[in-house]
Amino acid sequence: MIKFDEMFMQEAIRQAKKAAELDEVPIGAVVAYENKIIARGFNHVEMLKDPTAHAEMIALTAATSFLSSKWLQECTLYVTIEPCSMCAGALVLARLGRVCFGAEDPKAGACGSVLNIANHKGLNHRLNIQGNILATQCAGLLSEFFKKKRKVKAVEEN
Repeated sequence: MIKFDEMFMQEAIRQAKKAAELDEVPIGAVVAYENKIIARGFNHVEMLKDPTAHAEMIALTAATSFLSSKWLQECTLYVTIEPCSMCAGALVLARLGRVCFGAEDPKAGACGSVLNIANHKGLNHRLNIQGNILATQCAGLLSEFFKKKRKVKAVEEN
């Protein structure tokens, strides 16, 4: 499973890089089913002016469309950062089988860092969570993106 986890996370990283090229926060996601990628997504929040256009949501919608099913029990989501509360809630509602993420999100993570919607005992479904897959690479994408943003802002202020 580790071989597949890293391979699929590499594709999520490629998706995150696409987001960065469009000046979106570089978060990417893929959904795998039977060891094949069936859906891809990256952030479209700025482009669509839509706070719900997270990479996970886009990949989730594409996966349910591909499988013609609202349930994704046999699927795994690979995402470059720990899902937020909105995304974790959607993943629970889709009854996703497994979530693998790269970097933890100490400000908004809802798969164990800040909250644990993914495994809340009051909900009707719990997700199998695996974190820290290629975490250094995933965190590095975000760090570089925001470092560039701060430099641009500093130049604009001067």
